[in-house]
Amino acid sequence: METSPLIQMNGITKSYGSNVVLRDIDLAVRRQEVVVVIGPSGSGKSTLLRCMNLLERPDGGDVRIKGQSLTAKGVDIAAVRAEVGMVFQRFNLFPHMSVLDNVMLAPVQVRKRPPEEAKAKALALLAKVGLTEKADAKPESLSGGQAQRVAIARALAMEPEILLFDEPTSALDPEMVGEVLAVMKTLAAEGMTMVVVTHEMGFAREVGDRLLFMEQGAIVEEGVPREMFESPRQERTKLFLSKVL
Repeated sequence: METSPLIQMNGITKSYGSNVVLRDIDLAVRRQEVVVVIGPSGSGKSTLLRCMNLLERPDGGDVRIKGQSLTAKGVDIAAVRAEVGMVFQRFNLFPHMSVLDNVMLAPVQVRKRPPEEAKAKALALLAKVGLTEKADAKPESLSGGQAQRVAIARALAMEPEILLFDEPTSALDPEMVGEVLAVMKTLAAEGMTMVVVTHEMGFAREVGDRLLFMEQGAIVEEGVPREMFESPRQERTKLFLSKVL
């Protein structure tokens, strides 16, 4: 692995009024690393993720993608953000567009890819996530698991260096969770750098290189998933894991 991180966060703070959501967060994510973030609701996990590509702007601290500060003046946020794909809990597909058009849109508009090239790439990605036959379908006709796999294909179409997943399976029926996690496991095996906020502890144990446990806006403990599951050092981590494992 390279020595310089793809994502570097230093001293990140974020509040909404008097509610402190992130407290002085330091985090580095290296190329091809899969970092899994767990913790109770309201612990700041999603806000941490959204600060990585400035969907939320931190109140303090610095975020760097491939060494480029996102928080410095005059930075082309859109250009840097194009390197960071994001998959949301609720899919966020455009309902009036076909599956294929959803996947093609950003490469054509943002990356300025020729439409035929973008279409070929989109079809290849739909094949990758097992949805070739849904290319002409509208999002409303998809199951939740299918919609989330389209959302992953759409994120991949931008050829990002990093993929962020914000609880990608929490809106899904249990039987659909596996099909989304299978795609994510394939991406991890192929070397995609990923930061995943999730409640799926099996995925964290099997796929994660590093596990972060957050509580009240701080990273309380981090380590190798298997070791943290078997012998967490912090009492708060032990208590949380005893309830979810």
